[in-house]
Amino acid sequence: NPVKIKLSGNLTCASGVGASAALASAVARALNQHFSLNLNDNQINEVAYEGEKGSAGMPSGIDNTCSTYGGMLSFEKNLLGGPNKISLLKVKFPMLIVLASTGITQETKEIVADVKAEKEKNPEKFEKFFADYKSIYKKAVDAIASGNLGGVGLLMDKNQQLLRDINVSCPEIESIISTAKSNGALGAKLTGTGRGGLVVCLCSDKKTQEKISMAINKTGFETTITEVGKK
Repeated sequence: NPVKIKLSGNLTCASGVGASAALASAVARALNQHFSLNLNDNQINEVAYEGEKGSAGMPSGIDNTCSTYGGMLSFEKNLLGGPNKISLLKVKFPMLIVLASTGITQETKEIVADVKAEKEKNPEKFEKFFADYKSIYKKAVDAIASGNLGGVGLLMDKNQQLLRDINVSCPEIESIISTAKSNGALGAKLTGTGRGGLVVCLCSDKKTQEKISMAINKTGFETTITEVGKK
């Protein structure tokens, strides 16, 4: 018999927040429950990844993994085709975030294709990019585990510079970052594919979080106040 699925939620599509992966994960879990398939989280994640391919082409798998397991985690893709390395991170306290929207939506497939083409033209540049990215990632995992928010913010800024270097930032993203930093953000960077979508800004306390949100609103961009790592 046909199955009717009703979708609802407040995630913005094509904004870099992982809405398509959240959809794939939610549908996989709902069908598992409805048909009593008894799939475990690993199997649901595999199904969600197949669904994510329909919107992102060849995604890394991080978005559907986050949606399936929840919480804060580290993710390392196995480029040789084996299982990815996934570890849940223990956070000492919630990290206060301002999400700012550029109002621009982008097709992940197109940007991924552009970056891939650039990588083929300049492999040395991207070899250094990935080495720097991996270093930032490892330092960020340690900083999060130790509760060093200042260190996390600094690493976010360094990551954003790498993303500028491969041309996936845009004027709107840079405007939001500038406003956030001048109003006390510990760090700020684009999230998702780039050239639009969302900017994530890390805040030291709730007062600064409100200040950053209001300042960004005054420049014409919408914001959402939230936190990550909350139990």
